[in-house]
Amino acid sequence: MLDDTPKLTDRQQQILDLVQSAIERTGAPPTRAEIAAELGFKSANAAEEHLKALARKGVIELVGGTSRGIRLKSDTLRALNEARANPYGKQFSLPLPGFAQLTLPLVGRVAAGSPILAQEHIDQTYVVEATMFQRKPDYLLKVRGMSMRDAGIMDGDLLAVQKAREAKNGQIVVARLGDEVTVKRLRKTQRHIELIPENPDFSTIVVSPDDSSFELEGVAVGLIRNTMLM
Repeated sequence: MLDDTPKLTDRQQQILDLVQSAIERTGAPPTRAEIAAELGFKSANAAEEHLKALARKGVIELVGGTSRGIRLKSDTLRALNEARANPYGKQFSLPLPGFAQLTLPLVGRVAAGSPILAQEHIDQTYVVEATMFQRKPDYLLKVRGMSMRDAGIMDGDLLAVQKAREAKNGQIVVARLGDEVTVKRLRKTQRHIELIPENPDFSTIVVSPDDSSFELEGVAVGLIRNTMLM
């Protein structure tokens, strides 16, 4: 099998790594001036020339009209993800039409009493387009079951979650109940907390405010349909 991966110079690889690192850290690529400052170039023009070379080799696209107009192509992301050592295991990349990207851990089954983002709970990571979400998520949670079917949340979907200890009535939340983590719609009353399913086949969970087994883990800020991952 032929290796179709473009051959990069050491400097080009350094710049590519810097671009991906900035995207992972901040959700946006660096400016030419930031690249120049980081790598010790005398001017932003030198960074621009290296970026044009990377674009000619097909690993990035340059988007006009913005100082951060650097877009990693999905094939490049895939290759980088496969090559990069990842403490959480295998990393996957979704097709990305935009250039602002996030790297999000996918949480698997959660053990009782341990943090939801503990390393042993992370199955893999995904690189996704930041503009998919109005609010920045902290992690993805794989939905199990159909209790939220009528809210459009299906078994196998990836729910984008922003960490939170408080939520408003009506928000879809991720809550811990003892050794289980559940996705439900929140309703707080003066007497208790209700975790409401969006499927009549399931019952509302009623929790006392002083129940030590209950803990709010986060609020839903988006959804990735499982068919997008195929």
